[in-house]
Amino acid sequence: MYLSAFYFPGEEAESDFMFDLKTTYDQSVYPYGVLPRIGLEEIFFRPVTILYGGNGSGKSTVLNIIAEKLRLVRSSAYNRSRFFENFVDRCRAVQEEAVPPNSRILTSDDVFDMMLDIRAVNEGIDRNREQLAQSYFELKHEKFQVRSLEDLEHLHRINQSRSKTMSRFIENESGKSLRERSNGESALLYFQSKIEMDTLCLLDEPENSLSPENQLILADFLAESVRYCGNQLIISTHSPFLLALPGAKIISLDDHSRVVDSWTDLKNPRIYYDFFRKHAAEFEQNTSE
Repeated sequence: MYLSAFYFPGEEAESDFMFDLKTTYDQSVYPYGVLPRIGLEEIFFRPVTILYGGNGSGKSTVLNIIAEKLRLVRSSAYNRSRFFENFVDRCRAVQEEAVPPNSRILTSDDVFDMMLDIRAVNEGIDRNREQLAQSYFELKHEKFQVRSLEDLEHLHRINQSRSKTMSRFIENESGKSLRERSNGESALLYFQSKIEMDTLCLLDEPENSLSPENQLILADFLAESVRYCGNQLIISTHSPFLLALPGAKIISLDDHSRVVDSWTDLKNPRIYYDFFRKHAAEFEQNTSE
């Protein structure tokens, strides 16, 4: 445990600020006005703390406020206004131990940016391959005579084109390319590579882009990172696979920031449960066959 508690300004302090500002709650003063609406004034943390809620419930806002107060490492920009720093200054973090310097916040935007980077690299590799394919045919049929030592390298390439298949020639010329992976596989590897031992990690809806199978793999990885690697996690999620993390404290922002007794009481898991129960006979029929 690194972070034991976090205190937000509270509704009264926010109201006083708004009165002094002589304005009303609106988007121009974000994040003021967001947390009183969901009844969130403080959080007491466990090794795994989960923020649950629908879109627009304030999950990302809470994570961004905590991340900025603790000056955590982040990669992508986030939604903020000119009042954001003022709000963060009014918050208070209680640390059980000093937050390690490699602690970070990881968001779905980080994963999206990573995928764009991979796409750009792969497109560059593909363009290079097209050019090498054209060079292969040109070199294979080129009539060339060595006139100096500088021509030996070109002669070597001609010999390579004549002695190898096109695919082997392109492989030798382009070197090793990135292993092709799906978006979900890349996202999973991103989290596995960015979460270091003995750190505080904030994860904003990490299930985005992940199949159910990969969500299960991520859940197991996160549970082990807490149990064996000294990590503390604060997660915002809709995923039942992550909500079921052992020993997690779950705060429902949809229910005035109430700490829930069990993840199975939450709306999202219940929707999944009701759906599969409705189709249980189909699963049982396919299993028997």
